Amino acid sequence: MTVRRRFLLRALPLRRESDHHDGRREGGEPPGEKGGGPPADEAPQVLPELTEHRWTRHTGVLVETNMRTMARRLPSVIAQSARLAWRASRVDTTVTITLNLLAGIFTAFGLLATTGVLTALFSAGPTADRVRAALPSLVLVAVAAALRAGLQAAAGWAQSRLEPQVERLVELRLYELTTAVELAALDDSDFLDDLQRARSRGMASAPRVVSTAVDVLTGTVGVGAAALALGVLHPLLLPLLLLTALPEGWASIRAAKMRYVTELALVGVARRKWILSDLMAERRHAPEIRSFTMRGFLLDEYDRVAAHQRRVELDLARRQTIARVVGDVLKGIATGGVYVALGFMLWGGAVALAVAGTAVLAIRSGQSSLANLVFAVNRCYEEGLYFGDYLAFSEQAQQRVTTRAGTRAARLPDRFGAIVVEDVTFTYPGADTPSLNGISLELRGGEVVALVGENGSGKTTLAKVMAGLYDPDGGDVRWDEVSLREVSPEKVWDRVAVIAQEYTHWPMTARQNITMGRTAGDAEATETAVRTAARSSGADEVVDGLAQGYDTLLDRRFQDGAELSGGQWQRLAVARGFYRDAPLLICDEPTAALDARAEHHLFERIRTHADGRTVLLITHRLASVRHADRIYVLDQGKVTEAGTHTDLMALGGLYAELYTLQARAYHAA
Repeated sequence: MTVRRRFLLRALPLRRESDHHDGRREGGEPPGEKGGGPPADEAPQVLPELTEHRWTRHTGVLVETNMRTMARRLPSVIAQSARLAWRASRVDTTVTITLNLLAGIFTAFGLLATTGVLTALFSAGPTADRVRAALPSLVLVAVAAALRAGLQAAAGWAQSRLEPQVERLVELRLYELTTAVELAALDDSDFLDDLQRARSRGMASAPRVVSTAVDVLTGTVGVGAAALALGVLHPLLLPLLLLTALPEGWASIRAAKMRYVTELALVGVARRKWILSDLMAERRHAPEIRSFTMRGFLLDEYDRVAAHQRRVELDLARRQTIARVVGDVLKGIATGGVYVALGFMLWGGAVALAVAGTAVLAIRSGQSSLANLVFAVNRCYEEGLYFGDYLAFSEQAQQRVTTRAGTRAARLPDRFGAIVVEDVTFTYPGADTPSLNGISLELRGGEVVALVGENGSGKTTLAKVMAGLYDPDGGDVRWDEVSLREVSPEKVWDRVAVIAQEYTHWPMTARQNITMGRTAGDAEATETAVRTAARSSGADEVVDGLAQGYDTLLDRRFQDGAELSGGQWQRLAVARGFYRDAPLLICDEPTAALDARAEHHLFERIRTHADGRTVLLITHRLASVRHADRIYVLDQGKVTEAGTHTDLMALGGLYAELYTLQARAYHAA
């Protein structure tokens, strides 16, 4: 079993090893798909890692959802959507609401004017006289219908303008939070799950919850207009109209509840499918998939997850269809009862024939509006549940941002004398053992200090704590006497340059890859600083080979884009660190993708670039740290040795062992 395969088995856990099979029968039929279910001789696949999840904590609450629950919660959903719409555009929100209300008024007016038309037409006398008598009422009906149509069209236009503004607002808000939250949150699986829910259906539901809230208003106005007309015609007609709404409302609520519970349980499946689709579709994974013959394995995994999702969704469709059919049957019975009651009222003389005719029209109009209203209420409630996920995540993320920022008003010294790490501990979210366990060390201003140790010893984690990316669980990091806990993270990041071990291949121009949003003042000064950083890192040689120089887009997926090698990208990453011109430069394995000559030149450039700056160097190439002012050796999250190269070699500990092993390997070569 390859290393890649073992990694994927850990990342995408199977219930048992025997569950992994070919995944495709002869003829391309996936297992368990014939006849819409699993084969008779196989038990249905169970995916506990997908079905047993913390998201199911909502299921108990949702199962209790009924019409009363919906009626109680719907006002808050509408209030949330109204606030969101108001923030997006006050003008379009006001226009939408006002025009819909006016359209409802003209709907009621048109229904009542219809009574005058029918009264004139049903009266005694010659037909011509009756038509002439009905003309004024007909004109009123026509004017009311025209005005209602115009107002509804204008309201729809305002609503269509509102939706993209809402979408922009919620997207910007989410990304403001995800880019501001502390880095540890993005290592927390629970936080990532909540982010996935907010980013997928939650964020997409924001414009829909506003739209459906407007539809609820439109339906309510239409029902109100019909109810007003029926109430004026005869008070007993009003409850008959409302009776027809109950069955459809019940069916819609059950369908919405089923869908939400199902999609809530499938969030993990969706994220798993996204990861697998990214592996199979992105170019950066393609060479390894082919060289390790991973195609069949990935397809099996994707098919397994997709088959589970399909079974769940097919079951949802069946249960929703049953609920809707029952609702339609009950609605038909209720509608028949309404017309029977109206017939008895007409027979008993409780209403005149013209009034009965108008009542029929009002009931038909009311039923249409009721159907729209019930559908809108259903959608608004359902979208409101997902939008609630977005709001809950936003609140949680904002609390994290606010808590971390707090009252951090202290300022870092312009030139520090020393950075002191004192008894620092740190544990990643969900981890059982700490990555850093009581680490203490010191970086004096202008020194080159190296961190060495085997993989997993905590070097990179410690560097991130010192860069202000993580807050330590215990202990402190101080620049002179200023604790990083008292300084806003942005101010810390502004004073630190990081050449990371895992850096991003930004799909931007070469110049933007170096500046990364930071300018040195005017355009000429910025250009000078860019070229200086590129020359210092050797990235100028990379740029000289690009068709459009610094303006070349570094992504082959776009027209005229260029693709760089790993070593070329690493030179740009180093140039980015040099360009920031920060008092603390952290180099985390800066030569991992470079050849021996380029590595030697880069370390020389780092020493030259230091020139009064403090450099924290993390590397496995121990020959590169022998000239460091001080070397700290980490082992299992603790500092076990410290001193110069000469001191540590004389000590004969882990550093001496690792250095000797590397030197012996070079000598043997």
